[in-house]
Parts: sequence; C-alpha cells; structure tokens
Amino acid sequence: MSVLFNPLQLRDVTLPNRIGMPPMCQYSATDGVASDWHLQHYGSRAVGGAGLIIVEATAVLPEGRISAGDLGMWHDSQIDGLAQIARLIESQGGVPALQLAHAGRKASVGLGWEAQRTLTAEEGGWTAVAPSAVAFEGYAEPQALEVAGIADIVEAFVTATRRARQAGFKAIEIHAAHGYLLHQFLSPLSNQRRDDFGGSFANRTRLVRKVVAAVRAEWPQNLPLLIRLSATDWVDGGWDADQTVELCRLLKADGVDLVDVSTGGLVATARIPAGPGFQVPFATRIRREAGLPAAAVGLITDAAQAEAILANGEADLVLIGREILRNPYWPLQAAQALGVEAAWPKQYLRAKPSGR
Repeated sequence: MSVLFNPLQLRDVTLPNRIGMPPMCQYSATDGVASDWHLQHYGSRAVGGAGLIIVEATAVLPEGRISAGDLGMWHDSQIDGLAQIARLIESQGGVPALQLAHAGRKASVGLGWEAQRTLTAEEGGWTAVAPSAVAFEGYAEPQALEVAGIADIVEAFVTATRRARQAGFKAIEIHAAHGYLLHQFLSPLSNQRRDDFGGSFANRTRLVRKVVAAVRAEWPQNLPLLIRLSATDWVDGGWDADQTVELCRLLKADGVDLVDVSTGGLVATARIPAGPGFQVPFATRIRREAGLPAAAVGLITDAAQAEAILANGEADLVLIGREILRNPYWPLQAAQALGVEAAWPKQYLRAKPSGR
C-alpha cells in the first residue's frame, strides 16, 4: 500500500492523501479580491486530486501585500471570492487551507513576473514596515515598527482568521518564512531591535508566538493550524536549523499542528544548494526532534521520490510546487505510477488509464 495515498489526520480534518499544493502567489487579485484566474487555478488542482491545497499568501493588511496583485483578508469584501475557491476545493474532496501573511520589508514591489524593486508612490507603492530600518537588498529602507504597530499586526491576523472561517477554509497557515515579516523578526540579520521583540531567541520569536497564540484562540479548536518556516537563512549568523527546531518545540505547545518546512528568502545573495529534495532534511529534523508533523517541499517532482520521503519517515506530507504548476493532475498520475486506485472525477472517467 502506498504511503503517499494514506490519509493524514490533523485534529478533526482528514486529508485524503499526503499530497499538498503549497502556497504560490499568482499576483492576479484586485484590491485583494480573488479573480477568475484564481478560481480556475485552484479548481484545476482540486480536480487533479491534491489532498491539501494551501491558497497563496493572503495579506492581513493592505500594506502587508507583497504587490498590488496579492490576495487579501483585511476587508469583508474579500470573503466571497475566497469562499468560492474553498467550496470548489472541498467539492472535489480536497481540504482548503489559507495562508495568512504580511510581507514586511519585502512589500510594495511589482508583480511576480516584473522586476523586483520597491515601487514609488507615483507607481502606486507604499511605505513598507519591518522590525528594523534595514532594507532587503535592492529595496527601499522600511520603517521600523513601533510596539503599537506590532500589536495592530497581531490583531490583523486575528480578524483575517475570523474571515477565513467565514469563507469556509478548513485550515490556516501562518506565513513565517521566505524573508517576510514574521521571518524578519526571527532572524538577527533583519531584526536589530533592543526591546522585547529583539536580541535574544525568546525576544526574536515573541511575535511569531503571539500571532500563533492569537490565531489559535480565534480558530476553531477542532481545525488545524499550520505554520510555514524557513528553517535556515543559508547565511552565517542568521536564523538556522537549530533555532528552528527549538522554536517548533514551543509551537507544538502553542497549538501548531503541522510545520510547512522551507528555507531561505531573507538574504538575496544567500548561496542555496538547491537540488532534488534539498529541503527534506530540515522537515525530518523538526518531525523527529520537535515531535511536530512536518511537510517537505522543494524540488520534489516524481511519485517514487515522494513515496520514499514518506516511507522513510522523513516527513508526514509532501508539497508539490512547481511540478503541480506544470501538471495540475500530478496526483492522479502519481497514483497510476504507484499502482494505486485513485478517485477520478466522473466527468473524466473516459480518459482514465486502464492500466494495460
């Protein structure tokens, strides 16, 4: 029996298989509202059989957007479009999750396929905020957050969580990776504060833990809470795997149910040894040393590779990123490759391979 197609239980939610689609920005929203592109994009992956679909970074505040094309949950007008996506995913047997995010110093840039630089006010840009007035390479210097501003951001995550529940999502993922705001607080390379939110490990992790606690208190106790972490900055003196494991031990007690394990994003010049499955060992450490379920992501492209990661106990879930952009039906084809009987949409049964 294939481990890849075993269910995974997270609180009262059962993933039908251990294949997930990670959050990948589409830069196609208007005023934070989902578009027809989003509906077909997520709908096709739901039809393709992914057990978990994590909708892309959704800003909790307008100034927390990476770009003007980001999804948002800072206003009630944004609920209906995302609710339609959640219903569509669930109608095909998948579990809809929403990633809540704040871009921090990496905000106010062009769309993903444009040159990545801070937009001017004349171009529709806005002032980015961060733990400290330390710019990301090539971007404008951000404004350092006051303590009151930090409290406002925590509250924004709470109200966005409330709207996500109204929209019908079955899981929330907090984005604390890839050099965005919560990751910026974690890393001493971007966090140079001298107050309760900077300096020591306990202080640098304080905001992440506050957000987790506040979201967990708002989110129904029977539904899972996920977090995405960059396990290392890939730079000496930055956030690293040992600190990640230590944080995950705390997050387990705080009510996190699964860690989506990525790396990098804080330093543009970091030398990242990318290769097939290069981030999997970080997920394995979290799973084994922190005792938290972990999802592996990063150049996982074929069924045998994904099956081996799970069968070897290296992760609890695999997230298929670029490969599922190339092929929305990757899960159905993986089932065929592994000799598993997968549930095809009845509308597509005429095309189901016979196995001969």
